[in-house]
Amino acid sequence: MTVTAQMARFALVGVVNTGTYYGCYLVLLTWLPYIAAHVIAFALSMVGSFFLNSWFTYRTRPTWRKFLLFPLTNAANFVITTGGVYLLVDLAGFSSRYAPLVAAAAAIPITFVVSRTIMLRPEPRTPSPERVP
Repeated sequence: MTVTAQMARFALVGVVNTGTYYGCYLVLLTWLPYIAAHVIAFALSMVGSFFLNSWFTYRTRPTWRKFLLFPLTNAANFVITTGGVYLLVDLAGFSSRYAPLVAAAAAIPITFVVSRTIMLRPEPRTPSPERVP
């Protein structure tokens, strides 16, 4: 699959993931402060994002190793979106309802590059026992 096709699929997964995140965020926002709602919604949507990106974007088998590394791919996204939400709400006066959408858009290119690197990384080979002739 070409990088362009992966980018298109990544964008589609991103739309679904953003919808999932935003829906969770709005529900949680009724009970929690906006930063707590953001963190919990982000974590929930990240699990769904892992499986969608494994199966649909990169057409690779999900493994525990990739699952455990996947949060690292979102570390940059998390820092950018969390910092962005804070800056937009507390410093720029944006509504806490819409700030996450603006912050998420800024994180997309970085997330794609890091995600692609992790998801397409070859699995470590386990040494096979030597055959005795």
